[in-house]
Amino acid sequence: MDYFLNSYSKGSFLNEKVNRVVVIGTGAVGTSYCYSMINQGVAEELVLIDINEPRAEGEAMDLNHGVPFAPTPTKVWKGSYEDCGDADLIVITAGAPQKPGETRLDLVEKNAKIFKGMIKSIMDSGFNGIFLVASNPVDILTYVTWKESGLPKEQVIGSGTVLDSARLRYQLSSHFNVDPRNVHASIIGEHGDTELPVWSHAKIGLNDMETVMKKENINQEDLDQIFVDVRDAAYQIIERKGATYYGIGMSLCRITKAILNNENSVLPVSALLEGQYGHENVYVGVPAVVNRQGIREIIEIKLSDREKEQFDHSVKVLKETMKPVL
Repeated sequence: MDYFLNSYSKGSFLNEKVNRVVVIGTGAVGTSYCYSMINQGVAEELVLIDINEPRAEGEAMDLNHGVPFAPTPTKVWKGSYEDCGDADLIVITAGAPQKPGETRLDLVEKNAKIFKGMIKSIMDSGFNGIFLVASNPVDILTYVTWKESGLPKEQVIGSGTVLDSARLRYQLSSHFNVDPRNVHASIIGEHGDTELPVWSHAKIGLNDMETVMKKENINQEDLDQIFVDVRDAAYQIIERKGATYYGIGMSLCRITKAILNNENSVLPVSALLEGQYGHENVYVGVPAVVNRQGIREIIEIKLSDREKEQFDHSVKVLKETMKPVL
């Protein structure tokens, strides 16, 4: 029995260079991410770390049993912070979960405290890869990760508004009966209540939103309601099933593919502003080019007057919320 368990507690590719991804937190989000990673064959190694070690080991065992049906081999095992030293990417999903009626920003103080100790343990391993943060409030915790790690800003990324943008694309695809992969629309700002849709750059297929609105005979109020449904989606899901995890799991997998495959993909991730959009010293969801080095560059798009005002408000809320933990 000991041999059986140990086979899920160590790697099998130790003598060759492979992509190693460490996942910290084996709750619903972390395991949904791992499940997506295995099904898409993104990395050769997945290391699971959790304060509940038996839980991490059990998840590794369960995930490994699906590997025979995966597109490529993936080794999954329960690890420790020592395994972070050789990691290419560390994905953090650990932290206190969002409860019904609680905003993401309500989580800031308790999760910031958790993060500070966690990041120290990771950096003590000699880690020099890329951080991808998903725990909420993601923009603030990504900032905490950057500060505590001492790594260059390019190597610290938050999941930002990738999931929110996916939700927007889905809602628009349903409304206009178009494949969501042909809907090009993004949400930027805080991953939370002050986020905003960038209607001025949205397209359905090759048509801009103004053209689509005239053709489909819809007005701004209709679009605003679609956005409200997107913004409040997490609350609606939490009310019904207690948590959201499949959507963010697949969103994290998408970002991981952009990193490990050196895609130079444009994704609305949480990145550090240094003057872009008129702001600095804050992590917030903006379109950025993501590749093997992390964030290659932030893409600064021209916002409408209304969008600029909304974005400024979102940044202001984030900065005010950050003060108690920084």
